[in-house]
Amino acid sequence: MHTVTQPVDAPPPAAPPAATRVAVAGATGYTGQELLRLLSRHPRVTLTAAMSSGQAGGAARRLPALARLWDGEIAPLSREALARDADVVFLALPDIAAAEIAPPLVAAGVRVIDLSGAFRLRDEAARARWYPETHQLPEGVAYGLTERERAAVASARLVANPGCYPTAAQLPLIPLIEKKLIDAGDIIIDAKSGVTGAGRDAKQGSLYSEVTEGIHAYGVASHRHAPEIEQGLAEAAGKPILVNFTPHLVPMSRGILATIYVKMAPGVTADQLRAALTERYRKEYFVRVLPNGSAPATRHVRGSNFVLMSVHADRVPNRAIIMAVEDNLVKGASGQAVQNMNVMAGFPEETALEQLPLFP
Repeated sequence: MHTVTQPVDAPPPAAPPAATRVAVAGATGYTGQELLRLLSRHPRVTLTAAMSSGQAGGAARRLPALARLWDGEIAPLSREALARDADVVFLALPDIAAAEIAPPLVAAGVRVIDLSGAFRLRDEAARARWYPETHQLPEGVAYGLTERERAAVASARLVANPGCYPTAAQLPLIPLIEKKLIDAGDIIIDAKSGVTGAGRDAKQGSLYSEVTEGIHAYGVASHRHAPEIEQGLAEAAGKPILVNFTPHLVPMSRGILATIYVKMAPGVTADQLRAALTERYRKEYFVRVLPNGSAPATRHVRGSNFVLMSVHADRVPNRAIIMAVEDNLVKGASGQAVQNMNVMAGFPEETALEQLPLFP
């Protein structure tokens, strides 16, 4: 047998990189369990704790869906344990709980990725109206729309993960506004979401008999994602922006379809809008622009971290229709949160997010 020996002067093999210690608070909700699903197969992560959203006692719970991937227990919420046992903490908690817990964790040196809306709005007056429980923003906050804020996310102490609707709306609209290809003051966003977007708590509006065999609008002219969308569009336009935004609930478990109606700048065509988006996202792994004549569907992204978008010329002169789809629990929440953690830790962004859509 021929034996290959290492040269005497060869350097020793590199030590494997240290795993990042990660904890999830709010692990029993939809976004929390999705975080555990993604993180359980992350090669550079050690899951040190998974906690419920409450501090009440009771028997610890396990998650059968993750058997032999992650066999830990869901423990009661403990801020002290989060600060002690983790380098990065994901907060999948209600806004009021996140607003209370995040600042002390940041002060203790823990990097936090918050999936609530508590820290998304930068303007103090807007925050006081829509998230009054958030009294101030800690230092080092970044808005985590990864493809737009990658540099800020990399150095952030606290990442405010975007909402599901704002992700689907901002990714196609911001590049077009920056290039002045559309009228930023004439935008209509008609968006539809699966029921998991309402969370896992028992609510009348989420009951099977209330949701199945129908579709209905909610949060009409009062949804908290509208000012979040406007914040991103205003920064792109360099001036205040108001949009018409109406969300709808459809009888499916997950997925978002945003149908966006825009007025094009004089002389601009739908082909130019599509070309601009294609060029902007040409090097992005998770954002894909479909060719002319194709329209995305939520089943095209189910279970994945991808966003698909398309552009169509409207029958109405000088107007275009833009469509964007995502899985609200992945790119709209937990997947984008893991993508942001990868950026913060210097890992390849697609790590643990390589899963292709489940079709059909």
